[in-house]
Amino acid sequence: MAGRDFGMREHTPATRRDYFLAAFAGGVLALSFPKPGLSFLAWFAFVPLLLAISKKTPRDAFKLGFVSALTAYAGILYWLNIVMTTYGKLHWTVSFSLFIFLAAYLAVYTGLAAFFTRRAEDHGISPLLSFPIVWVSLEYIRSYALSGFPWAILGYTQYRTLPLIQVADITGVYGLSFLIALANVVIYRIIRGVVRKEDAAYPTTSAGLLLLLLVITLGYGFQRLRTPEQGEVLKVALAQGNIAQDVKWDPAYQEQTVAVYEKLSRQGNAGGTDLIVWPESAAPFYFQNDVTYAARIKSLAAELKTSMIIGSPAFESDGKKVSYLNSAFLLAPDGEVLGRSDKIHLVPFGEYVPLARFLPFVNKMVAGIGDFASGASATPLNTGKTKLGVLVCFEGIFPELSRAYVRAGSRMLVNITNDAWFGRSSAPYQHLSMMVLRAVENRVPLVRAANTGITAIIDSRGHVRGATPVFTETYLAGEVRLGTADSFYTRFGDLFAFACLITAVLIGGLTLRKKKYKM
Repeated sequence: MAGRDFGMREHTPATRRDYFLAAFAGGVLALSFPKPGLSFLAWFAFVPLLLAISKKTPRDAFKLGFVSALTAYAGILYWLNIVMTTYGKLHWTVSFSLFIFLAAYLAVYTGLAAFFTRRAEDHGISPLLSFPIVWVSLEYIRSYALSGFPWAILGYTQYRTLPLIQVADITGVYGLSFLIALANVVIYRIIRGVVRKEDAAYPTTSAGLLLLLLVITLGYGFQRLRTPEQGEVLKVALAQGNIAQDVKWDPAYQEQTVAVYEKLSRQGNAGGTDLIVWPESAAPFYFQNDVTYAARIKSLAAELKTSMIIGSPAFESDGKKVSYLNSAFLLAPDGEVLGRSDKIHLVPFGEYVPLARFLPFVNKMVAGIGDFASGASATPLNTGKTKLGVLVCFEGIFPELSRAYVRAGSRMLVNITNDAWFGRSSAPYQHLSMMVLRAVENRVPLVRAANTGITAIIDSRGHVRGATPVFTETYLAGEVRLGTADSFYTRFGDLFAFACLITAVLIGGLTLRKKKYKM
């Protein structure tokens, strides 16, 4: 029994002040994500939480971590209520309940991070080691568990700090999360050792290590930013039709929708382009067998003498069952259909309803079509000049999927999306921040065509070369240099995150033993 009670004499009960500190930490963390995107706050957002859990039992630490994250995710994901009430047609009470349920699920991960950090500390393992490693491990698990929801990963807060994010081509976004988590613990230890005059050693070694890691990371980043891009130049034009979600699937608006995209395509092609991209489901009909508009769109490609990517639903039949797909069609400059890319990672409740038999009151939020089926594999589309990996909407938040397209030969990523259902919220800005990291991780440019914005051109260094305002009918034209796809991350994937996970398991194993360690 004694082995389970290391540090128990030092434990103090959680107070209202501790819960206030935890909630305050969550609020600060929420502000570090877009919008408002005060990225510097992330570097000390966890400090109030770490102060709150100091000398608490692991159980109390879990509760404090849970409250902190519940506050954070409530602030980050509030826009889910817009989606569910406006497009899911749910009563606000049901919407709010589901929203809180998701926020609570995500908060469990932070609660576990706090729990294991305190448990490790009770066994002599410093938070300077445990917290960053456990944090990254749990982010990595969250990216896959229950189909995965890697939204609001800590590293995304820094997407505009170009010298810092270049390391993502080695560690992925998780390397940034590690640095930020480590910085939080160092600042916390400084406060304990200096400001609060507690019996805690000043973290000279750890502060020095953090400084060294930051210098190395920034030095690498500046070196990568100075390295000229080598790829062939490709001219692109991206159409943003700004078609309202409530009329998007109405057949009466098909003519108007096609006419808007024809106009934007001609405007974007004024100086000549190699590729024109329409957003997700910009053609709100079955392009593959449409008799009214498909020929017109093919003629447009031939008229403009350019390749085109058209977002449109598709279907497949095996004679017994019809499967519907959320797809992108590639047209050649002569109008011929060269290929189709199907969405692989679908949005739960957006494109299909999990456990629909048990949730009859929940509506799928993409109107006009039955439940979608998943595409078979990450197959690039070949324009003749380059291969493109098409990420449909939600797919862009999954690093492993972008990597799969690049490993299959893609030298540019194309994200087509319809963010109309987010309304005028922070969600489109959060979505864009993740696309920046996809470009850096794989050293390829990424172009993004969004129905209501944000449409953007991002180079292989993560620099947003152009972006449109939301809810505006417009186009974006520019140039990109095709990527080399030679990054460490592309070759080896989330090796850093996996190493953190293995280390976290080892730390957890040590805490199950009676011996107290000094680490």
